Amino acid sequence: MVILGLTGSIGMGKTVAAMAFRRFGVAVYDADKVVHTLMAQGGAAEAAVMDAFPDAAKDGAIDRQALGAIVFADDWRLQQLENILHPLVRQKQIAFLAAVARRRERLVVLDIPLLLETGGEARCDGVVVVSAPATVQKQRVLSRPGMTPRRLNAILDRQLVDQDKRWMADFVVETGLSRRHSLCQIANIVRITKSWGACAWSPANNSKRDIRF
Repeated sequence: MVILGLTGSIGMGKTVAAMAFRRFGVAVYDADKVVHTLMAQGGAAEAAVMDAFPDAAKDGAIDRQALGAIVFADDWRLQQLENILHPLVRQKQIAFLAAVARRRERLVVLDIPLLLETGGEARCDGVVVVSAPATVQKQRVLSRPGMTPRRLNAILDRQLVDQDKRWMADFVVETGLSRRHSLCQIANIVRITKSWGACAWSPANNSKRDIRF
């Protein structure tokens, strides 16, 4: 099973790229979705997060916007949140990889926003970075509800710059042009990587690696 890491800075089009991989029949692990599920009502992390961040609770649930404002302003609080979430995210990712391995999938994608920032490329056979011009990125992000230039800058400060990510990538998907262009790039990546030799993945080996979202 060949494992591709899919990543890119905020607003670069990673979600659309992940959808394209699925369109080509590739199983995709969505780290953001896993985190959302863990912190949703009844989720495995809900109680611990609400206990640690009572100011982020609203109407008996976690207000993700309020939580984001707290942790992005304080590195120690961010670390506190990560300490709660990372072990649970680790379990979900290992379970996902084990499931697709049992199905004898040839190719799988790990969609992880901070893949390169956390050294996650070490557990992948290749890395795909989505990229777009800075003007396009800014326009996309600032059109999101609740987003401000200050918050965008705070997020970017915690991410590698796009140029560095492109340098570290095995493949770069340009998303600033047409969607058709991006789709053709991803189709080519799928074709190439399915011909790679499979990695020696196993649950035991993977569980020893630091898995972050």
